[in-house]
Order: sequence, then C-alpha cells, then structure tokens
Amino acid sequence: MSSLMEKLDDAVRSGVLLESARSNTKDLLAGVVGDFSEKVVTELVDGGAWEELNDRFFKKLAFGTGGLRGRTIGRVVTSVEQGKGGVNGRPEFPCVGTASMNFFNVSRAVRGMIAYAARHVGAERKPRLVFAHDTRHFSRDFAEFCARICVDLGCDAYLFESARSTPQLSFAIRELRADAGVVLTASHNPAHDNGFKAYFNDGAQIVDPHASAIIAEVNSLNSELYTALPMEQQGTLTILGEEMDRLYKDRLRSLLMRPELLEGASTKVVFTNLHGTGGKICVPMMQELGFDVLTVAEQDIQDGRFPTVASPNPENAPALKMAMDLAEQSGAEIVIGTDPDSDRMGVAARDESGKMVLLSGNQIGSLMAWYRTKTAFELGWITDATRSHAILIKTFVTTELQRAIADHFGVRVVDTLTGFKYIAEKLRKYESTIPAAKIAEFSEQGYRSLTESKSRQLRLEYSRFFIFGGEESYGYLGCDFVRDKDANGAAVMFAEVAAYAKQQGISIPALLDQIYQQFGYFLEIGQSLVMEGADGAAKIAALAASYAAHPPEFVDGSAVVRVRDFSSQDLFDDEGDALPKEKMLFVDLEDGRRFAVRPSGTEPKIKFYLFGNSAVGESLAQTKSQVAASLQSLWTWIENDAKSR
Repeated sequence: MSSLMEKLDDAVRSGVLLESARSNTKDLLAGVVGDFSEKVVTELVDGGAWEELNDRFFKKLAFGTGGLRGRTIGRVVTSVEQGKGGVNGRPEFPCVGTASMNFFNVSRAVRGMIAYAARHVGAERKPRLVFAHDTRHFSRDFAEFCARICVDLGCDAYLFESARSTPQLSFAIRELRADAGVVLTASHNPAHDNGFKAYFNDGAQIVDPHASAIIAEVNSLNSELYTALPMEQQGTLTILGEEMDRLYKDRLRSLLMRPELLEGASTKVVFTNLHGTGGKICVPMMQELGFDVLTVAEQDIQDGRFPTVASPNPENAPALKMAMDLAEQSGAEIVIGTDPDSDRMGVAARDESGKMVLLSGNQIGSLMAWYRTKTAFELGWITDATRSHAILIKTFVTTELQRAIADHFGVRVVDTLTGFKYIAEKLRKYESTIPAAKIAEFSEQGYRSLTESKSRQLRLEYSRFFIFGGEESYGYLGCDFVRDKDANGAAVMFAEVAAYAKQQGISIPALLDQIYQQFGYFLEIGQSLVMEGADGAAKIAALAASYAAHPPEFVDGSAVVRVRDFSSQDLFDDEGDALPKEKMLFVDLEDGRRFAVRPSGTEPKIKFYLFGNSAVGESLAQTKSQVAASLQSLWTWIENDAKSR
C-alpha cells in the first residue's frame, strides 16, 4: 500500500492526478474489505490511466435527494474488474471508485436509509423496505445485495422476483405500507450507468425533511463494513411477483374515464420497451383493454447493453425507429415506447396523410391534460361548484399550453421545480389535508384503501383533486395511488385519448392541431451542452455560475424583462408554498420568448429549455413555422453566448 500511495503522491506533484482523487482513493482503500480495490487501482496506476483515475475518484458519490447515480463500467476496464465476465458482455465486477456506482457506495446508501427508517419507525416493529430493479448491468446484483443487508440489519425486505418498473416500486410501497423503498436504475442514461433511487413511506422520492436526514446518515459512512445482527433479530425476505403485478394492473384500469370508448374496433399499436421493463405491464394491459399489440422482437430482450439503440430514451427519435418501421410495415396507428425503468413514455402517431409523426413530451402531456380535464367535467366528476378544488400540476419547464387549458376550464394549475418528487410532494400535501374522520367514514384501513370515486369525492370537498401532472421530459401521472411518473399508466391514459380521436374520425396529430387552434400554438425546444468527466463537471458548474452572476440584458434582439434565479431568490409557487433552492435560471424576453438554464442532476450536461407561443393567424402551418424560426434564432444566440462565458 505504501508503494501505491507514493506513486499517487508523485502523480499529484507532476500534475496528472487531482489532489481530490488521491485523497478519495486513500479513503476508499481504507474502508473496503479485501484487496480487490487495491488491485484495480494498482493496475490503473501502473498503466498510467490518470484520466480514468481522476474520473473515478475526483469526488465522492454523494447521496442526494435523487439517491445515487454513476458509472458501473469505467471507460477503462481493468483485468481485475473484467474477471470472468458477466451477463450480456459486462465485466464480472462494477468499477472501483468513489464517484462510481459499486457495492461500496450501494452499501453506504442502503445502510444510511435503514438507519433513518429504523429511527423513524421506532422500536415497536421492524422497518419494511421494498426493492425493485430494471434491466441494467448489475441492477439485480445491487437489489439482492440491498435486500440481504436489510435482513442482516433487522429489517423486513420485499424484493421483486425480476426486473420491474420504477412506478411499480412506488405502488408497492404504498400497497404494503412499507417505510421506504429503492429502485436500482439509471432511467434512460447510457448503458454504463446505474443508480440507487430512494423512496419514502408515501411511495414518493425522498424530499425534506427526510431527505436531509437520510443524506446525513449515508454521507457519514466511509466504510462498507457492517455487523449482521444475531439470527433471531434479523428480518425476513419476501419475494414479490405476479400477485403484486395483478394488484397494480387492476388499479391502472381505474385510469380509464370512458372505458366504453375502447370497446368495438381495436386499434393496432406497436410497443417497444427498449430492452427494459415496460413490456411486463404495458403489453398485457393494452391487450386486456382490447388493443392489437405488436412488439419489436429485437427490443423485447431485456439487455443492459441496449444493443439496438444509441440511447434507450424515448425522447430521442432514433430510439423509436425500429418501432416506427414496424408500424409502417404493419399499418399500426400508434407507436408507444418506454425507457428501461418504464417511467417515461414516448409516442408516434399516424397523421391524416398516413405519415407517422413523433410527439414531444409537452404535446403528449397536453393531449392527456386536455382530454382528462374536459372529460371530468362531462362526466360530472368536476362541477362549477368544485372546479376551484381541481388542479393540474406541471413543472416550470413544461409547456404553458397546459396553463391555457387549465384557465379555460377554470381549474387551478401549479408549477413545481423539475423532478417528479415535487409533484408527489403536492399529492402528499393534498392527502394530508383530508380530515381523518372523513376518511374513516369510508374505510377503516385509511386513505390508500379508498375507491377512486370516494377518494375523488373527498379531495374535491376537503382538498385538491389531482386531474393530471406531467413534465416535458416524457413523464406523466393521472392518479395518486402511484407517486412518481408512470409510463404504464400513461400508456393506458393515452390509449383512451387515441380511442377518443378515432371515435371523432380524426388522427392524434389532427386532434392536437384542434387544441392549438383553440388555445394558441405553443412550441418548446430542449437543447443541451454535454461535458463529461471531472473536467466537464467543473465547466458545467462554471457556466451555470456565470448565468447567475451575469444574466443577459438583451437576448437575440429582445430586451430581458424578468430573470428568476431559483438558486438565490426566495420564490413561491402558485399555492404560496416556498420553493426549494435549485440551480435554475429563467429568462423572460420582451417579445414573449423565454428560456431556462439548468445543470442536469443526473447526466453530465447543462440543459436549456426554450419556449415560444403565438395566437394562430390565418394559417396554423405559417404560425408553426414562424414560432419555430424564432426559437432556432434564440438557440443560435444562446450557443454563441455560452461559448463566450
């Protein structure tokens, strides 16, 4: 060890190794069991892989409100890590590093959660934790590892028998009345990444005050060492399978507002889960609802390499190409794609000319928000007397078309920060304001056992009835029995919108154009600047800081009329609730255009969100062209400005 540390010291002095990397390497080697990590570091040092060492050790993978996320496979894979090799061509072992997703960091994360859950529950019973995982490299290994630690430390663990979606983890936590849960996923990130996504007892991602307390517990742990309790004090392990799937699917059926629309002529749909978990629920659900479902056979295979796509992200058009090709061959009307953990859903639909058209996340969400709000009034779920208690929720970077829809129907709308955990936090608030005595009149088992109609009745009378919520990045929710974005539920909701359009004798794109004609044309463009590794992280931080310190005064020929710095200003949402500080800057221009800047919390990129809208003139096509040109001009200006900062 002394020889290795001397080499690291020399590398720091010669400027090829960061001081933080040397320090973090020393700390990790002091906190691991055995000599595996030392062998990996030695191989990298002897090979002169200093850039790789900097990327793996430039920071400690801090547990945040989203949990952990990082590489499981390094750019350089050592022979020690490769070992005998693993399934789907992966190395046998995840990559060593304080900034990486590996057993060392996963151990810290789950033990910190266990410590907080035990303190929160008290001595009266054992804490209950639920674990799910997607199809990524090491996801099953990490999930089983977490469940074993839970049992060793006196918790009852529930583990899905195989890969399941993130929203199903949320549902299971609520259904089992568990105290916390984890899904091992990096959502739609590249194949080399994985993550540890943490949930609390309401089935939502952790937020304060629980988040800060859990983070403190996790970040206080510097070793993977722990002592298992005596057998009689350990917890139990329960495997979850088809029974939990059935409960979830039955609740998803309640998302249908007019189930009769799906009777009769079936719609042909092409579905792809992009090698992930979506097919487990989406395909049988749509088949049960009467849809003729075709799947992309090559992408049905659960494979963490995601071998048929450059990125397993339904936001990206190339990811849906194989599904769209199959739709052309089969004459299918709709394409639906979900990401690896099936919390995001992308859609393509055939237009009046027969061409398949990709829809944006803003367009998909707006179609469902419009349909569900309109139909809720038609069914009498919402009336003039109760409309003030009905609400749409969206994020600040989601289209203002949804606000125009809400205003038209006279229902409330509230913006949240980016991240579905903030939408879930609102649902927690609305649930908590219903008097317990009123809930008890309908159910002795509490709010979670209420039927959808009883729950809606109580929310409209005493709280807020959540009609729909969404974010531009292809996340949607139309219920509160799941507390995260749900592509499985979104597929059900969108199927009903498609059935409605078919009943009206128009295509999905034509229905969207009707909405634009009524509410105005809204266009949003998302762009990113990618900067990877330790050097990239520093560049992203510097660029974000420059916007906060020196916001622009004129942009692309238009004066700036308002700047909202969510990292430093005291801001409040539409309900008067204080917004947590976040590294996001919003710039409003005099000509009506807007843009936002936000470093990604999960990927090595800084994101830009561009917004434009216009009343529809004589020609919708001309209006679309004018707004698109104005946003392209805006992005050109932003790109040039970013280079000069």
